[in-house]
Amino acid sequence: MFFTSLGLAGTALTLPGTLELAALTLGSVLPREPRRADPARCGKLAVVVPAHDEEGGIAACVHSLLACDAPPNGARILVIADNCSDATAERARDAGAEVLERNDRANRGKGFALEMAFAHVLADPEIEAVLVVDADTEVAPGFLVAMAAAFAGGADGVQSRYLVANPEAGPKARLMNVAFLAFNVARPRARERFGLSVGILGNGFGLHRRVLDELPYTARSVVEDLEYHLMLVRKGFAIRFVEETFVRADMPTSEEGIDTQRARWEGGRFRMIREHVPALLRDVLAGNRTMLEPLGELLLLPLATHVGTLLCVLVIPFPPTQLYAAGALGLVGAHVLSALYVGGGTAEDVSALARAPLYVAQKAMKLPSLLRASRKDQAWIRTARDPRPAATAG
Repeated sequence: MFFTSLGLAGTALTLPGTLELAALTLGSVLPREPRRADPARCGKLAVVVPAHDEEGGIAACVHSLLACDAPPNGARILVIADNCSDATAERARDAGAEVLERNDRANRGKGFALEMAFAHVLADPEIEAVLVVDADTEVAPGFLVAMAAAFAGGADGVQSRYLVANPEAGPKARLMNVAFLAFNVARPRARERFGLSVGILGNGFGLHRRVLDELPYTARSVVEDLEYHLMLVRKGFAIRFVEETFVRADMPTSEEGIDTQRARWEGGRFRMIREHVPALLRDVLAGNRTMLEPLGELLLLPLATHVGTLLCVLVIPFPPTQLYAAGALGLVGAHVLSALYVGGGTAEDVSALARAPLYVAQKAMKLPSLLRASRKDQAWIRTARDPRPAATAG
């Protein structure tokens, strides 16, 4: 009875995520025509770059944006230097960006910075939509035009592919690249194929003026993108996937940087599960089917945690749940392979999967720290990256 109870508990914990993963794996390989229009039908864009102590990379980001193909009705580039203690603002101005400085030690975080920046740019009546690009990011040459075309096609919000810029930096960066192809390419691609809101990934997304007018950006958690997306779907808005363009950023390679980033992303996700799953479940049970997929998306645990739990179920001597766990693990493999296929994965990415068992074990050991990171009072902590020289104007 003890093993039966353990097996059933593990199955109950992972089954919603397994069903979600099955749908996303299927949807990722289904074809669908994008809904785009003449980018000239979209008004002026604003690009907001939130930056906290990013003097080493902000100029490169601004240069990347300024080098983009210009959208027909133009674009403003605004860097919001939030509670910076370095020369971020000066580097951004020298690179050619408009700069807004924010100093509020009591209210720190990316959500606060974005709310201020959105209000600033939307005071310009020519701005039709606002894009968000992180300060450590390089964008595709056609990024602005592709986003303008999606807004011209009627999108409430848009999300580009968000990729790893340095997968060759080491085994962990390569594994992160595989994870990004699954989370940031295959999954939004699947949701787009099913006509669902694809989610906000925090980098390379945009919102139409009508959305921000009705739903100001008041998300405050360390995963403010996920929090705001739940608010957005409740209001009946949807994010479209602009698969033909991308942003990409370096991933940390030091243990400190990896741990900081993981605590922010996954700890924040555990917080969203705790705070929002009960309300989403009530909505679904009350007949609101639009909240079914956001519920499933939250119930799909971070992939390494999902796999670790399934492995535990697999070794519990209760054949029915062992059979389920084996099938669910096979589905995870199919999901990863489909992500490599649709995301353009390489042989190096496939080889990196040999390290996945070690990665799962390491994640299990750090689960307590991730749960601590799910507290409400987590600050906006800059992820430690490999040092790079401060850029100069050019």
